[in-house]
Amino acid sequence: MAENQKTISQACSLKGVGLHTGVQVELTFLPADPNSGIRFRRVDLEGQPELPADVDYVAETARGTTLAKDGFQISTVEHALAAAAGLKIDNLVIELNGPEVPILDGSSFPFVEALRKAGIVEQDAEREYYELKTNVFFNDPSRDVELIGVPGDDYKVRVMIDFNSPILGFQHAQLNSMDEFPDEIAACRTFVFLHELKMLLDNNLIKGGDLSNAIVYVDRSLSDAERSELAQVFNKTDLSVTREGTLNNLEIHYQNEAARHKLLDVIGDLSLIGKPIKGTIIASRPGHAANVEFARKIKQMMKAEKKNPRPDVDLTQPPLYNINDISRILPHRAPFLLIDKIMEMSDTHVVGVKNVTMNEDFFKGHFPDNPVMPGVLIIEAMAQCGGILVLNTVPDPQNYLTYFMKIDNVKFKQKVIPGDTLVFKLELVSPIRRGICHMKGTAFVNNKPVTEAEMMAQIVKEKCLSN
Repeated sequence: MAENQKTISQACSLKGVGLHTGVQVELTFLPADPNSGIRFRRVDLEGQPELPADVDYVAETARGTTLAKDGFQISTVEHALAAAAGLKIDNLVIELNGPEVPILDGSSFPFVEALRKAGIVEQDAEREYYELKTNVFFNDPSRDVELIGVPGDDYKVRVMIDFNSPILGFQHAQLNSMDEFPDEIAACRTFVFLHELKMLLDNNLIKGGDLSNAIVYVDRSLSDAERSELAQVFNKTDLSVTREGTLNNLEIHYQNEAARHKLLDVIGDLSLIGKPIKGTIIASRPGHAANVEFARKIKQMMKAEKKNPRPDVDLTQPPLYNINDISRILPHRAPFLLIDKIMEMSDTHVVGVKNVTMNEDFFKGHFPDNPVMPGVLIIEAMAQCGGILVLNTVPDPQNYLTYFMKIDNVKFKQKVIPGDTLVFKLELVSPIRRGICHMKGTAFVNNKPVTEAEMMAQIVKEKCLSN
C-alpha cells in the first residue's frame, strides 16, 4: 500500500543551550511543502540562509554531526533529525537563531514531544523510500567500527557496542520498526566516560553541558578533589557513583540505554541520505564519523542508480520470452546466442537476462586460469537484447538481420565472471525510423551497473533468409 509523505500542521518551538557552544538557542519546527525534504534555516544571519539536511554538507563529526554551507553551519543536528525520522516526517523547516541545535536532555524525546503536539499530517504526495537491493559495507579497523546494510522490507537497526569498559560492558539494542522509535529509543540520552568528560572540560569543549543531559560512566576511581571539582562545575552538591557505575545526576531508563542512544544517532545520521531506508542496518561500535561515511556510501549508490536506474524485475517469474522464443526472433545460434530470457518489453525499452556459466566457449581462452567474460561479448549480448526490441517492430522478424552502425560511450565498471547473472536494460534514445535504432544500454550484476554503452543499429531484410 502506498504511503504518503508527512509534515506538521503548525509551528512549534523549543529553547535550550548548545552543548558545545554554550549559546542559548531557540529552535522552531515549521511545516514544509511535499518533496521539499528537511532543511535548516539560520534566522540570526542576514538573508536567513538555508542548509539542506544532506550528507553532502557534513563538515564535522568529532563531537556530533555538523552541517556547513557558504560560510555558516549548524551543529549537533542528529537528535532533531532522529526525531523527524522516528516520526516518519519527510518535510520540515527547522529554524534556529544560533549555530547549534540545543542539547535539551541529551535525547530526541523533547523534539518528539514538540512535533507530536504540533500535529503530524499526511500530504498529497507519495513517500519515496531508498530500498537496499544489495549489501553495503563500511569498516574502520583503526576504531574497530563496522556498519552493514542488507536488503529488507522495513527499516530495522541493530547496534552492538563494546568499548572495553568493565562498567559499560557489552550492550546490544534493536529496532524492528520505526513505529517503536518514539517509545523505545527517543528518550535515550547521550553518554560519556568520566575521562572523556574531564578532557572536554579541560579543553573548554563542552560549554553548554550539565549533568542533566548526559549519562556519565565512571570508569576509574573518583577522588574527593575530582568530585568537588565536578560538583562546582555543574553546581551540584551531592555527587556520587551509583552501583551501575554512573554518576547519580540522573536515573538510567534502560540497562542498555547507551546502545539505544547509539542506535538513535545512527537513525539521525543516516536520515541525511534524504530518504527513509528499507533494509536492515547492523552497526558495531558506531559513531558519527562512521555513520556519516556509511551514509555517504549509500548516497553514492543512490546517485549511481539514478544515473543508471536498475530494472525492477523479479527473475523468479516466468519470462516474457524464453530461449525458444528468442531463437525464433534472432538469427544467432550457439555459441553466439548470448541472451537466455526477455523479462519485459515495451515500445521504448527491453530487459533481458544472460546467465554466465563456466561452460561458455569463450572461457577456454579468456582466461583459462582467471575466467572473465570479454567486454565485447557483453556489448554483443546487450545488442542482441536490443535486437529483440527492434525486430518486434516488423511482422516477420525471422527474415531480418541487425547490423551495428555505431557504438559510443562504452564503460566497463566491473568484471563479469562465471556464476554471474547479467541483466540488461536498454531504452530508446530516439524513435525507430527506417529500421535505425539508437539505444542506451546498461548491464547489471547483483543490481550494480557493470557495463554501459550507446548503440546504433539497423535492421535489414535479407531475401536469402527463409523460415
